Order: sequence, then C-alpha cells, then structure tokens
Amino acid sequence: MKAKRVKDLMVPLDRYGIVSQDDTLREAIRKFEKAMKKRDRSRQPFRAVLVTDEKNNIVGKLGQLAFLKALEPHHSIVSDMSKLSSSGVSEEFISSVSQDYQFFRGDFTLLCTRAGRIKVKDVMHPVTESIDENISLSEAITKIVMWETLSVLVTRKGKMIGLLRLDDVCQEVAEWIKSSCRN
Repeated sequence: MKAKRVKDLMVPLDRYGIVSQDDTLREAIRKFEKAMKKRDRSRQPFRAVLVTDEKNNIVGKLGQLAFLKALEPHHSIVSDMSKLSSSGVSEEFISSVSQDYQFFRGDFTLLCTRAGRIKVKDVMHPVTESIDENISLSEAITKIVMWETLSVLVTRKGKMIGLLRLDDVCQEVAEWIKSSCRN
C-alpha cells in the first residue's frame, strides 16, 4: 500500500457533479444524476456534488445529508438536536421534541418549490483542506482520519484536480488486506 499515491485512487473533477454556489438544489440534483451516469461502476457511487464560487474555485460540497436537511423547513432545529445528543441530553427528551419536527410532513409538492428556491451556498459544507496528488495513500489516510472527513480535495501544483473519497480508500485497504492476509 505504501507504493500507492493519492493520484492512483482519486476521482478526477471532470467525473464529479459540479454546481455553482448560486445554483438551486434542483440544479444540484440534475448535476448529481448526470455525474452518476458517467461514474466508474467498479467504484462506490457518488454521494455529493462539488460547489464552485464565481471564479470556479471549489469552495464546498453538498452531500446527501445536507440535501435532505435543506428540504426540511425546520432543518436548523433538527441540526440542533444532533448537538444535544452529542452533549449528553437524554434520548427520550430528544425523541419527544423531535416528533414535532418530522421530515416532509404534509404536501410533498412543496419539496419541488423548496428545491427550486434554496441556494446551494446556504446549505453546502465548506471545504478548506486539500492534499497533493503525489503524497502516499498512508499519508492521505492519516489526514482523512485527523480531519474526520468523508473526502478531501486533491491538488496538483496548487490547482484542484480531483477528490479522494473515504469510500475508495476503505475499498482499497480492504482489497489490500484480502490479498495480503491469507487465512
């Protein structure tokens, strides 16, 4: 595994769905579906689209969880519930409060309206970390674990060229273990 480099495992940017931060969620859905059609079937499916600013720099990701949260009018309250859970508030209390905030109650046609109104920049996850394409996979794994991230941008001479995803790293490590550890 030490011989592998990030560039051997990354997904090139031209394979990924990319949206502008000023696009709506509806447009993000279209770009996500288009990217899924051209993905490498031997690899894990995409779970996000990348977000660019007005200068076409990658500034964020819009993942599946952020997408669903954005469609719920009370998504900020639901996010606060996860903070309560991690701070030790009882599951019973959180459950009783969250019953009032179940996702997608009522008219599902409102989802179309919401998806066409919500801007990607308002719900995306900003990205700041990146790694060079030539670092070893071992170094990349260390950084992914330290940053607790599902993916990290890959650069070549400071320019964004791809994305290294946790799914692909885990798949590679699993294959390495299966082929190296007989028994």
